Amino acid sequence: MRHIEKKDISMQYDFKEIEKNWQKFWAENQTFKAEINSDKPKFYVLDMFPYPSGAGLHVGHPLGYIASDIYARYKRHKGFNVLHPQGYDSFGLPAEQYAIQTGQHPAVTTEKNITTYRRQLDQLGFSFDWSREVRTSDPKYYKWTQWIFIQLFNSWYNKTSDKAESVETLISVFETEGNANVQAVCDEDVVQFSAEDWKSFSDKKKQEILLQYRLTYLAESEVNWCPALGTVLANDEIVNGVSERGGHPVIRKKMTQWSMRISAYAQRLLDGLDTVDWPQPLKDSQTNWIGRSQGASAIFNVKGHDEKIEVFTTRPDTIFGVSFMTLAPEHELVAKITTPEQKAEVEAYIEATAKRSERDRMADVKTISGAFTGAYAEHPFTKEPIPVWIGDYVLAGYGTGAVMSVPCGDQRDYDFAKHFNIPIPNIFEGVDISEGAFSDKETTVITNSDFLNGLPYKKAMKRAIFELEKLGQGEGKINYRLRDAVFSRQRYWGEPFPVYYVDGMPQMIAAEHLPIKLPEVDKYLPTETGEPPLGNATVWAWDAEKNEVVSNDKIDHKTVWPLELNTMPGWAGSSQYFNRYMDPHNANEIFSKEAIDYWQDVDLYIGGSEHATGHLLYSRFWQKFMFDLGLVPKEEFAKKLINQGMITGTSAFVQRLGFEIDWRSSDISTELMGKAIDLWNKNHPNVLVSFDENFSFKSLANYAKTSTVFSNIKDDFFGLLGKDFEKYRDLNFTFTLLQDVRLNVDLLHIGTDRLDIEKFKRDSFYKPLWNSFFVDSKAVETMNYVCRREVEKMSKSKYNVVNPDAICEEYGADSLRLYEMFLGPLEQSKPWNTAGITGVHSFLKKLWRLYHSGPEGAFSVSETEPSKDSYKTLHKTIKKVEEDIENFSFNTSVSTFMIAVNELSSQKCTSRVVLEPLAILVSPYAPHIAEELWKQLGHEGSISTVAFPKFEEKYLVESSKEYPVSFNGKMRFKLELPLDLSKDEIEAAVMAHEKTEQQLQGRTPKKVIVVPGKIVNIVG
Repeated sequence: MRHIEKKDISMQYDFKEIEKNWQKFWAENQTFKAEINSDKPKFYVLDMFPYPSGAGLHVGHPLGYIASDIYARYKRHKGFNVLHPQGYDSFGLPAEQYAIQTGQHPAVTTEKNITTYRRQLDQLGFSFDWSREVRTSDPKYYKWTQWIFIQLFNSWYNKTSDKAESVETLISVFETEGNANVQAVCDEDVVQFSAEDWKSFSDKKKQEILLQYRLTYLAESEVNWCPALGTVLANDEIVNGVSERGGHPVIRKKMTQWSMRISAYAQRLLDGLDTVDWPQPLKDSQTNWIGRSQGASAIFNVKGHDEKIEVFTTRPDTIFGVSFMTLAPEHELVAKITTPEQKAEVEAYIEATAKRSERDRMADVKTISGAFTGAYAEHPFTKEPIPVWIGDYVLAGYGTGAVMSVPCGDQRDYDFAKHFNIPIPNIFEGVDISEGAFSDKETTVITNSDFLNGLPYKKAMKRAIFELEKLGQGEGKINYRLRDAVFSRQRYWGEPFPVYYVDGMPQMIAAEHLPIKLPEVDKYLPTETGEPPLGNATVWAWDAEKNEVVSNDKIDHKTVWPLELNTMPGWAGSSQYFNRYMDPHNANEIFSKEAIDYWQDVDLYIGGSEHATGHLLYSRFWQKFMFDLGLVPKEEFAKKLINQGMITGTSAFVQRLGFEIDWRSSDISTELMGKAIDLWNKNHPNVLVSFDENFSFKSLANYAKTSTVFSNIKDDFFGLLGKDFEKYRDLNFTFTLLQDVRLNVDLLHIGTDRLDIEKFKRDSFYKPLWNSFFVDSKAVETMNYVCRREVEKMSKSKYNVVNPDAICEEYGADSLRLYEMFLGPLEQSKPWNTAGITGVHSFLKKLWRLYHSGPEGAFSVSETEPSKDSYKTLHKTIKKVEEDIENFSFNTSVSTFMIAVNELSSQKCTSRVVLEPLAILVSPYAPHIAEELWKQLGHEGSISTVAFPKFEEKYLVESSKEYPVSFNGKMRFKLELPLDLSKDEIEAAVMAHEKTEQQLQGRTPKKVIVVPGKIVNIVG
């Protein structure tokens, strides 16, 4: 074992040296490397791995990492074999956008960013097993992302067995009995065929049919297309109708895309939420996103056409209230049924709608828009004509993309009907719908509805479904809002698909030839013909004989074929990384059976709630699929999940207040102006002014002082100048309140709200403001400007990011770790205030002094027996800290440490029996100082696996009571007595005490009042 460098740091708390030495020790000794060890119970602690951005970490990022690290370290102390890995989600759009702007290869910038992240993570003392690091952009890693894609392609979902199965089993059914009896999750438009038909189909036709069943498949679908970025975006990558990255417009567009049939797992994804300990709000998000609803499928024939409109409704009981149909503007029937007279209006509306994202359309309940197609549907029961409209409040991807509009029972339908003057028939008995729709199912009684008249909601629903099924125009059905996930992105920096095309049909590259590595390109933008960036690659074709990637000019469509030009989305690499950590260097399989059987699943997962309907949903889908294939032993990948809150930033603002004096026609000299400025700045350090070439003063004003400045500035100004300026009093002053100016919080004196003028003057970003604010060096030296502060999300764009490097340099990593936990409960958001860290840092210095009470701060721990009070302090601390860690109440643990150290210091405790376990208790939170103290206590190696102290109740059980002894109601002294004494024994002990004799001076008291365990009062 390698040892830390020898240097005498025992006399002082030299946190820089201590932290540097122990970080080096952990790295050289691989202290936290996890191995399969069946002698210990396993515990898997995982953080959502970071995307390595160029900005590096700010102090908000480590919050969850610190919490998980405390728990991982605690579990090691409790005897567990802990797996606590870390890696990087290193594919993604930001690196590609940077490549487009600068020409640097994304791999180069990503590597640079990872280097920064690794340095920052290491300096915070995390107990990560870095030997297991994964990077999603590493071919050795994404080989297995490609491999899972192939498994999905080669699988279908069997409703009968309720799981994924090999496509080979489906083909065998087709060969023996066709597809009439196949219960599968598949495309809606699958055509029925017999075994004989199947055998007669061409190979290409068979492939086309199988694509309708595969769990990953090619299909034309509506996508969020961002022209500026040249790629498809997921719903969660769009904010207010524009791309989250760059704020570019997003339109709806039909494209042939790879999709994942996640909808097959909708019910299992819902059911699985009952089996995991995840936050209820997050479960609710997934439940709502999956959106299970029970109702009926109903079919409306289109008059004058062979076409039919299928709708899904949760209220088939209201079918007689239908007064119009509404199709999504993108619905495939729109072009077929729109009349020539309505064509121009409909096409214009479709074009306008394409510019709005689905999220906007779902959220916007105020805007009412639509267009009449000119076509009519036929009511299944009354046979009456029903006008068919299109409206953007209906989405093509939800349900069937069509709704039967019942304005009396749905507010959006009601508003639409009112807007376009469409009839609103009332089918609810005793209900007034003159002001709005009626949607209370439980009090519904149906009327004006033929065979449904007089029925309540549930009975009417069953009867309506029965009658639809009898007509052959509908059936009872369960529907899910969850749609299949688009799995293609038109960008460069992502996982290549292991796919080549033969006669337009996708073929999978055999697993033994993976990975298919990302090719080099000269440009990261789409090609001039609109192909994705991989269309710029010159070596991007598949030789099916040599099984290798070759030059495009060799494509002959005989043995050499074109490769897929899209790449996988950002969530591909994060959907199985937690399992790959179990066996990250296995080149032959995604993980060994030994590894997956031992580690099983994640015991504790910590990350942001913003991933609820993205990463966390897709990961559960992939895990369930791999469970079906027998690759993993658990259907859910994480037993417990905690969403850490956000550390918000405290932004800094200056408010610019301008005032001008119209003196251009006067005889005021430049010398007098200089005098005015000097006087003003000397007397108003918080309201700085300067004189510019336009003969105006400009000031930098403290926000809180603004009203005072406005009311007094003129009088103050002339008052300062006195007689020299008296004759100019009548000149006109014009005041202008300018906007708040954000300042980088790094420009403030650390731990304060005061602007560091020297830093400000060196920051070229603010150069345009320098002359407006400042006059000369003399004025600069007298300034003490206090900024206005405001709590906001910590973000580079808000200039309120606090770099952990600066905090570690000033106070150390242990201080940062403790302070982030001390800020408040883990799950809550809390504002960062650098000034508060000084208190935590002072605590660590006091902890250090507890072990260094010898001459001149020398290490001093004795072998003496602790006092009863010291035992009590220790064991109440053990009890509280253990409870806090188990309950993830890390903030109260920090308070407990502070109380304990204060008490032990007051008790002048130097006993090893107390101070050794105290170091272990502190270790998960402040590991560097704990390691150093453990070493000074005479131990070899790391403290990290030393057994956690055991709480003993006996040290908290009170065996005696300190009684206040009063005379005629006034307390005169205290006497400690055993708690098990009777009233008579307590009275006898008090009366025999010398201080009682002194108080009584020979008198016999009238009465002695004794309340056992509380007081003694001697009367008379």
